[in-house]
Amino acid sequence: MTPEEQAFEQWIGRTESSCDVLTLAPMVAMAATLDKAASEIAPGDALPPLWHWLYFLEPARQSKLASDGHAQRGDFLPPIPLPRRMWAGSRLQFHKSLRAGAHITRQSTIKSISFKEGRSGKLAFVCVRHEISDEQGAAISEEHDIVYRDHAAPDAPPPVPVAAPAKFDYSRTIVPDPVLLFRYSALTFNGHRIHYDREYVTIVEGYPGLIVHGPLLATLLVDLLIESFPDRTLQTFEFKALAPVFDHGPFNVRGLDPDQNNSAELWIQNHLGDLCMKATATIAKQ
Repeated sequence: MTPEEQAFEQWIGRTESSCDVLTLAPMVAMAATLDKAASEIAPGDALPPLWHWLYFLEPARQSKLASDGHAQRGDFLPPIPLPRRMWAGSRLQFHKSLRAGAHITRQSTIKSISFKEGRSGKLAFVCVRHEISDEQGAAISEEHDIVYRDHAAPDAPPPVPVAAPAKFDYSRTIVPDPVLLFRYSALTFNGHRIHYDREYVTIVEGYPGLIVHGPLLATLLVDLLIESFPDRTLQTFEFKALAPVFDHGPFNVRGLDPDQNNSAELWIQNHLGDLCMKATATIAKQ
């Protein structure tokens, strides 16, 4: 570890607290974005899993934004000097349901920071742990992995794709048009330009198209699982992003039936058949 990297160790253990109210408007908008009947949502209803990402947004002032559309680094998250920043994965435990209208709090702690050399250059990983509670106590525990990376070198070899599993028990096809990506960006107040600014994402960051949000992909995985097993409750969920999903064509959300331990495997397959995200969930009978 270089002296510069060692300086970031002081950020480990840093904490921040946030408060919010589970208002109905984001839930109604999210339901519409997922093509669901929004009129059925009412105060006291259970918040669907992963929809807590619609809250605790803490938008930065326009003058405090970086060139990529994210808030400038160095407040809570460390100012790691690598230009690309993406959601790499999460691990979640659901202790109980949050309810529409509830007052909620989130305690966030930087758990770890690590550096390594990857195929495309230097990488940095920051893990943030979130504890989310309502007035009655703990509801969700989450570890969120953020990856920072260099721009790919012009002569860097393209990553070797991994084929998605051929067998699946349930599936849904999603067309990632720019309107879907814009609506999810708006719902999460995500200014990251890779999701809506085609000129920026292709010219500045060197990607071939707009990128589908990692948390949106994860939400689609959980949504499909819950619709496939409506008599069960989600207990744990973890996912890892393996490759970006671009808006070049439809992608598939797929999974296998739970095994004897109530564990289900899920994944995202792009239009070329490549594996882009893998996940595991445990669901129990209600």
